[in-house]
Amino acid sequence: MASIQKTSKGYRAQVKSLGVRDSQVFATRREAVEWAALRELEIRNKASKPAGNLHTLRDALRKFSQEEAPKRRGTRWEQIRLQAFEHYPLPLDVPFSQVDATHIAVFRDYRIGKVKPGSVLRELTLLSAVFQVAKLEWRWIKDNPCRDIKKPPTVPHRERVIHWHEVRRILRELDYRWAERVSSKKQAVGLCFLLALRTGMRAGELCNLHWSNIHERHVRLPMTKNGKRRDVPLSSRAQRIIVQMQGWHEVSVFNLTAASLDSLFRKYRAQAGLSGFTFHDSRHTAATMLCKKVDVLTLCKVFGWSNTKQALTYYNPSPSAVADMLG
Repeated sequence: MASIQKTSKGYRAQVKSLGVRDSQVFATRREAVEWAALRELEIRNKASKPAGNLHTLRDALRKFSQEEAPKRRGTRWEQIRLQAFEHYPLPLDVPFSQVDATHIAVFRDYRIGKVKPGSVLRELTLLSAVFQVAKLEWRWIKDNPCRDIKKPPTVPHRERVIHWHEVRRILRELDYRWAERVSSKKQAVGLCFLLALRTGMRAGELCNLHWSNIHERHVRLPMTKNGKRRDVPLSSRAQRIIVQMQGWHEVSVFNLTAASLDSLFRKYRAQAGLSGFTFHDSRHTAATMLCKKVDVLTLCKVFGWSNTKQALTYYNPSPSAVADMLG
């Protein structure tokens, strides 16, 4: 309901309707009354429209970045991608409820011409998350248009297993010394790589490994990629690697970030004259080695897989190795 008050500067019209407050000062009472009536009508009309008509895709991207991304893993990268979306061919200023599958398909085709299918899939997954939250939490829309388009083909999983002659060459380049305490960052990279081969831990898990996570015969990872805690058993060889890291840093075992680990690993791999494998391929290699010692269910427990089918992704024995098993 509007109220009109006389002030030293004229007439102040105050409006309070459906939780919205507004006020403005006018020279005459008539102007104040007319403005108040129009403002109340505007508020009622706006409230009667679906929320999806009152916001744009740009609004949704920014709202998701500010409110939802901080709750998710990979916050920084999601916020970078969400900001980048504002520079792609998306209907950013169209009412959110009018964004449809055709718009998303145009975005998909544009990105397919710029980046690899795997990157397009990740971007579509994030965009779909924005629409899904807008549907379930914000009540802006009834349907998620990202679910009505054809996705790029799933990227085949890598099947690269690092051979031991490659491991030895890169460890030499990283100045690895058996049973000696680490004394340089490149040696820390070498021991980090070796522990990845012995345990199957991911680069991020190793970089976030603190001494408080280390136990006598296992490592406790409080947070992993799937959002769950995982205990990783330590073989006698893995335990020796942990001992070599003692004294390097009082809190972090390796004192490396994921970015520096990746950069240094690529640098010394190239200096060793090697190519064709990444640090993450150590996980495939570890799975292929460990499967010879444990059953599939135990392997899934060690690697944190909830589905035994995932073991087929990482277990990559050579035909000759299978032939040796057959006898």
